[in-house]
Amino acid sequence: MFIHQIALVSQSQKIQFSDLTKAGAALQKQASKDLSPIWKVEATVDVFQDLKDVPLGYWPVIIMDQLDDPNAAGYHTDKNHQPYSLVEYSESWTLTCSHEICEMLVDPYGNKMKSGTSPDKKERVHYLVEVCDPCEDSSCAYFINGCLVSDFYTPDYFDSASSGTKQYSFKGSLTAPCQILKNGYLSWYSPKDKNWHQATYFGNSIVTRVLEGMEDMEGSLRSRVDRLTHFKELQKGIKNKSLLKKQQAISKISSVAGLDMQDHWEQAIGLLMKPKSLK
Repeated sequence: MFIHQIALVSQSQKIQFSDLTKAGAALQKQASKDLSPIWKVEATVDVFQDLKDVPLGYWPVIIMDQLDDPNAAGYHTDKNHQPYSLVEYSESWTLTCSHEICEMLVDPYGNKMKSGTSPDKKERVHYLVEVCDPCEDSSCAYFINGCLVSDFYTPDYFDSASSGTKQYSFKGSLTAPCQILKNGYLSWYSPKDKNWHQATYFGNSIVTRVLEGMEDMEGSLRSRVDRLTHFKELQKGIKNKSLLKKQQAISKISSVAGLDMQDHWEQAIGLLMKPKSLK
């Protein structure tokens, strides 16, 4: 199986390199343990201190303090059509990186579609595969090694009918096919009217609209949809204060455990390095 290689790089002054390496380990675990068995993709997530250190063939996910243009956030492709992603720093930067990495691995080039029944059950449509968008809110996320990561849907998400035996997202936030949770969205193309549509749950209810201008834009389907999506919850940081406190508490526990293990390994190394007495 082909192994995708992701480079995690921070250009943010707010992220220490030690925090970046912890996040990289958590994102590697999610890719290998959670995403790979479900979506049949293999990947490495490696951390680099600078973009100049990233080897050829890696797809970079770059964290920056500020992105002046909201359209700069998220998925892009370079002039050679290789994917990369820009993440604006927030309290939930690991969640945003997880979101981008999961979607990049499942659909590296931003054009994968899956047929299914439309949300109103009236026709067959082509859904754009964006595995985190319907459940992207921080309330759907989970923790790995003290880092907040994104839930993502499974291939069963596009089934025509619901089944009590199916898993629709890894964490279980999604409980039915084509469900959209608060602050999530779903995009599809209708062969019937030849338009792109999007259902968003950014307010008090789900709103469906035609995505005007898709055919006039360049780039992959995913990059075009992202530019036309008016609200990006992940760019706003964690709004759930109890979740933020939980993240901080878990991070503190992880740090204490890390110090304990540091002492453990230093003692182990010390025993090996202790000079042996001469007989």
